[in-house]
Amino acid sequence: MALKTKTSTRIGVTVLGWGIALWLFFPIFWMFLTSFKSEVQAISTPPKLFFMPTLSSYGEVFERASYWHFALNTVIVSVGATAIAVALAVPAAYSMAFLPSKRTRGTLLWMLSTRMLPPVGVLVPIYLLARNTHLLDTCTGLAVVDMLTNLPIIVWMLYTFFREVPAPILEAGRMDGATRWQEMTMVLLPLALPGIASTALLSLILCWNEAFWSLNLTSSHAAPLTAFIASFSSPEGLFFGKLSAASTLAVAPILVFGWISQKQLVRGLTFGAVK
Repeated sequence: MALKTKTSTRIGVTVLGWGIALWLFFPIFWMFLTSFKSEVQAISTPPKLFFMPTLSSYGEVFERASYWHFALNTVIVSVGATAIAVALAVPAAYSMAFLPSKRTRGTLLWMLSTRMLPPVGVLVPIYLLARNTHLLDTCTGLAVVDMLTNLPIIVWMLYTFFREVPAPILEAGRMDGATRWQEMTMVLLPLALPGIASTALLSLILCWNEAFWSLNLTSSHAAPLTAFIASFSSPEGLFFGKLSAASTLAVAPILVFGWISQKQLVRGLTFGAVK
């Protein structure tokens, strides 16, 4: 009886998990499906699951805008912001994890609280700063803003991962004459590499999908893929076929990258969970 109950519970959890996964994935599937419809098919009611596919929406998207220009900007901004954020977060998280003070906890909470601030609340000062420093509509300016936006989360995640590293290992390095810098770079970083990799992947995804600052701090030269998607909405209405095609082109690279790196991401997020 107990075995039957356990089996039923396992089946129920599996079905529930697949149900939630399909529910979350359905919008992406429908967007992909709509991208192969004409505008007439895209707005037809009721929506049709089976139809004659067409590449007309993709053709119009490529004719209207240079996809590769937007994609290159997105890669530059995402990779640049992630690299700078990780480089700054590693020593910060190291000092908070292994050299704590009475202000460490308060500093961590203050950093996290900055993520709760609505971005529109600081839009005007950041826009003026970008304009006065000639960083408006530049990949550098957008990368700096994205880096500062995600830095609190990155520091928190790395702090958590570093705390999972056994202290005796670091003490052994110090006994062998390692300096603080050598301890961090030669002992800590290799041990915490899964956590650092998963943090970098998460930051890359957040930067890739960021839309608010992209739409307000760029216009044409440094506009990323989120601005590319927004360009297919107009006051006259939404063109669902072309909008879906543009969205598919924008999310496809990060979806493929996430699928390839999912094992590393899961490994990093579960780092230290099993002793």
